[in-house]
Amino acid sequence: MEIQTTPIPGLLVVHLDVHEDERGWFKENWQRAKMTALGLPDFGPVQNNVAYNAKRGVTRGIHAEPWDKYIGVAAGRVFGAWVDLRVGETFGRVVTLEQTPGTAVFVPRGVGNSYQVLEDGTAYTYLVNDHWRPDAAYTSLNLAEPTLGIDWPIPLDSHEVELSEKDLLAPSIGEIAPMLPKKMLIIGARGQLGRELAAAFPGADAVTRDELDITDGGAVAAWPWSDYGLVVNAAGYTKVDEAETPLGRAQAWAANASASALLAWLAREHQITLVSYSSDYVFDGIASVHDENEPPAPLGVYGQSKAAGDLAVVAAPRHYVLRTSWVVGEGRNFVRTMQRLAAEGATPKVVDDEIGRLTFTSTLVDATRHLLTVGAPYGVYNVSNGGEPMSWREIAAEVFELSGRSRDDVIPTTASYYRASQSAQGKVFAPRPRNSTLDLAKLRSTGFIPPDQLEALRAYLGG
Repeated sequence: MEIQTTPIPGLLVVHLDVHEDERGWFKENWQRAKMTALGLPDFGPVQNNVAYNAKRGVTRGIHAEPWDKYIGVAAGRVFGAWVDLRVGETFGRVVTLEQTPGTAVFVPRGVGNSYQVLEDGTAYTYLVNDHWRPDAAYTSLNLAEPTLGIDWPIPLDSHEVELSEKDLLAPSIGEIAPMLPKKMLIIGARGQLGRELAAAFPGADAVTRDELDITDGGAVAAWPWSDYGLVVNAAGYTKVDEAETPLGRAQAWAANASASALLAWLAREHQITLVSYSSDYVFDGIASVHDENEPPAPLGVYGQSKAAGDLAVVAAPRHYVLRTSWVVGEGRNFVRTMQRLAAEGATPKVVDDEIGRLTFTSTLVDATRHLLTVGAPYGVYNVSNGGEPMSWREIAAEVFELSGRSRDDVIPTTASYYRASQSAQGKVFAPRPRNSTLDLAKLRSTGFIPPDQLEALRAYLGG
């Protein structure tokens, strides 16, 4: 078995082993493990079709469909012609070859597929990775388009050729719009990260909870998921302390766990790449540094709901879980609070025994783009800014100094003291990991080097 590339990107020819004897022949027409190991996409077929062609000369038009196809011949011979009808530099590029039972072809979404039957009794088979639906948008092209230069073995004006009326009336290449790639969807566009993602990917559909509430099963069911090839979920419940209350617990699990499980199922059903964002709160903080292989051991409800969501997302075949810590973006956050307190002349008490690194949303977005662009292996990646780990108090002191105040104006305290003071005021205070530092070796191995957190902090504050 051998897989051969072609001048059309993604169009692959598979040379199959056909075992013959006096009884006939046998072949493995589709063998997932062998073929994906040789480079065929793991495209997830869901439907198998057979087109039986009784007479030589039957010719099927050039149709670019909104799904991938894997084409084989069970009996007979065909002349296949493929035209790239996707937007891009290779639009209009043509590949032709004769297909026998020993040859299969993988046709990516947006590449026009056509064939001409060369023998009576030819059986043409194809696997597709989406169920046929009547509202699916096709792009068709005229078989006789002169600019393509397709040399049909049986001339199209021959009495042997049988064409449908629809194929006869198909438009010329100048009359069709190239097929666009599947879209990107950003969920949670109102939050710190969502706003940054929407700005970084202006061509994406960015939706707020008002437009798509992923905790609403009816809204999710009605969404046109087949239009999307990439879903980036920046939505979630992040009220760490309120998650410890009965109402907050339900809301956290609905948004962080149940919604993630539903998105993972949809990603599997529609061949979507799913990007999800996780948290250092999935760890108990006992280890000084957490790598991607450390089993989750969350201390509170928020962390438990995020860990459950992570377990759901990794079940999607194409997934990236970006686990992060101490996120800072536009809007209310720790850095902005410290900046405000510095300007007001306050001397805040800040926890000095919880250690980690800041993650600026700009870095998180850049890491997201990088993993997608380089085609990094699917999986879980730790993402934060780089540099030496620091305590919350040390970060607050940096903000004060950058704001023209003394570092000593930030008073150190302990997490236990802060928790006791909050409890004395009748406030719920969730347990937090004492060590939130994430190991960044896996991320760096992909070629992404996150900026130092102090350099990013100075840039964030305009210094």
